[in-house]
Amino acid sequence: MIRHIVMWRVRGETPHERQEARRLVKESFEALRGRIPGMLRLEVGLDSSAVDYACDAVLVTEFDSLAALDAYATHPEHLRVRERLGDIRTARFQVDYPIDPMADAERQETTAANA
Repeated sequence: MIRHIVMWRVRGETPHERQEARRLVKESFEALRGRIPGMLRLEVGLDSSAVDYACDAVLVTEFDSLAALDAYATHPEHLRVRERLGDIRTARFQVDYPIDPMADAERQETTAANA
């Protein structure tokens, strides 16, 4: 499995404009749920800290393979989202890394047991 994380800073002259841009990012990517082959998980979070070094939005997805992640990059639904968002971003950061689903499940069980 591959975890794909993308973080954005978005445009906006006012706090309201930036909030609307964040909402558009969240709404647009959440519309991809169930539409991308091999995408196992999709989560979009919006920053609530408002610190000056924070990103505005984060996308966390998991794919069943590197091939599925590669196909996502050119999938028509993903391209539609990219077009819809246009030049809304001022910065973009990305990290892709392999994950072991069994180790992740064990870690979650241990965390839940310790809570």
